Amino acid sequence: MSKVWLVTGATSGFGRAIAEAAVAAGDVVVGAARRPEALDGLVAAHPGRVEALGLDVTDLAAVDAAVRDVVARHGRIDVLVNNAGRTHVGAVEETTDAELRDLFDLHVFGPVALVRAVLPHMRERRSGAIVQMSSMGGQMSFAGFGAYSGTKFALEGISEALADEVAEFGIKVLIVEPGAFRTSLFGAGRAGASPDSGVYAKVSETRGAVSGGDGTQPGDPAKAAAVILAALEAERTPLRLPLGDDGVSAVLGHLDQVRTEITEWEKRTRATGFDTP
Repeated sequence: MSKVWLVTGATSGFGRAIAEAAVAAGDVVVGAARRPEALDGLVAAHPGRVEALGLDVTDLAAVDAAVRDVVARHGRIDVLVNNAGRTHVGAVEETTDAELRDLFDLHVFGPVALVRAVLPHMRERRSGAIVQMSSMGGQMSFAGFGAYSGTKFALEGISEALADEVAEFGIKVLIVEPGAFRTSLFGAGRAGASPDSGVYAKVSETRGAVSGGDGTQPGDPAKAAAVILAALEAERTPLRLPLGDDGVSAVLGHLDQVRTEITEWEKRTRATGFDTP
């Protein structure tokens, strides 16, 4: 039986690629976006198989209504893909509370609201999958990406606990951690930025890489989507799925660095308990 997918941020990038891959696999896709008209072409190309849904994931009341609508029309949601998002560049000192809260609304509170809305239906059927689009920046961070990575770290922590909670109900959780893929994430008007004081040279370097990187990223979203679908179909779906040569290398390198630092201090850090008489 074909699956029903709810994919946020479905108009471009990973959302679009995942939607197209799901349709090609014979499934039904409800693509959610703030501008649903951007999906008109995909809807027209696959009548009855793709639907466009207007949804701003930061509108929590609208999230509940959207999920109720999809379930009422299709009977279920088999796969939720929390993909809506954007990047942001700025030094921690220069990032305002408003900028940080907006990013958390988009990358954390919105996705969690969607998870809460779909879980009762998935639990009742004892099946389903939740795909959380994170980033290699959900495992590590560097100058200029503190706010962005902060939201992805939060999403990954919540998702790891979620996976442990829902496994007994036959529900899968997949955290996707792409490197640099050729999406519109770095496109003009899509990449948020805090004002640049010029104090932090490394942040300025990151700004330059982001502003000049659109359209040159090595990763192919269509190939990434194929791997995501394969991971969901696997008997043992991984919790985390780094994507791209750069993403995999960065995550593995970071894990090696963490292990090295822990090992260097291991003798002293283990010896912090009360002395036994």
